[in-house]
Amino acid sequence: MSEFTPVLPLRTRLGECPVWNAATATLSFIDIPGKQLHRYRPDAGTLSSRDLPENPGCVVPLAGGGYVAGLRTGIYRLDADGRVGPMLAANPTNPADTRFNDGRVDPAGHLVIGTIDEPKSGARGGLYRLEKGGLRLLFGGLLTSNGLAFSPDGRTLYHADTPRFAIHAYDYDPESGQVANRRLFAQLDPDAPDRGRPDGAAVDADGCYWTALYAGGRVQRYDPDGRLMAEYPTPARCPTMPCFGGTDRRTLYVTSVAAGFDGPMDGALFAMPVDVPGLPDMPCDPESLP
Repeated sequence: MSEFTPVLPLRTRLGECPVWNAATATLSFIDIPGKQLHRYRPDAGTLSSRDLPENPGCVVPLAGGGYVAGLRTGIYRLDADGRVGPMLAANPTNPADTRFNDGRVDPAGHLVIGTIDEPKSGARGGLYRLEKGGLRLLFGGLLTSNGLAFSPDGRTLYHADTPRFAIHAYDYDPESGQVANRRLFAQLDPDAPDRGRPDGAAVDADGCYWTALYAGGRVQRYDPDGRLMAEYPTPARCPTMPCFGGTDRRTLYVTSVAAGFDGPMDGALFAMPVDVPGLPDMPCDPESLP
């Protein structure tokens, strides 16, 4: 059986949102409380880091160069070196206790991004789509928007609300961004001893959904019907999000958490070879931006 091994022995406080940029052969990921953007070149074995002015929730490549980032106060355009440029859309809720979190580019090139209700008290999180006219709410009532991924045909949207231990699937229209037909895809056990719950996710070319279990010390693979196919232990207690990378997209990377944990590998970046390649990470289309 394949297994995860450390490729960068970092101590990221809350590593998140790895995304593979095929144009530059670079894996980008963030440290949310550390306010950093990291860029790793596996072919050269190099790592560069950029301090950010606010807590990032996600960073995605922008077609033609640069990035689009969800930070605490809003969504911003970043240049190729990660320097923050103009705001594209403001946080629609109070940034004192909400911020942008997990985000993914849909098949039409639009950023779909969620927010987190940090006190976990008012279900004020929502899922949004960034469009020419600004942010459009797809649905609300969330605690921690997470687990975003799309099926190979782009017609199914997967989404997790982490503290509720549940992953849902929706019908999705990439052109209009309309969501419909919410149904339960997978339910984790809130009474399990490790309280592993669904965090970030990715989908492979067979349409299988991979999710990192926060506090669960493992990554799970589900088939398109929501049946658990396999589990892969991670050397860190809290893996956060998987990402397929490499020139053939057959390397599964996963970020992790060091804050609050003292294991020797907590906070590191891990990788594992896989047989089925992942879907490519779409870059954000500049024409989709406000």
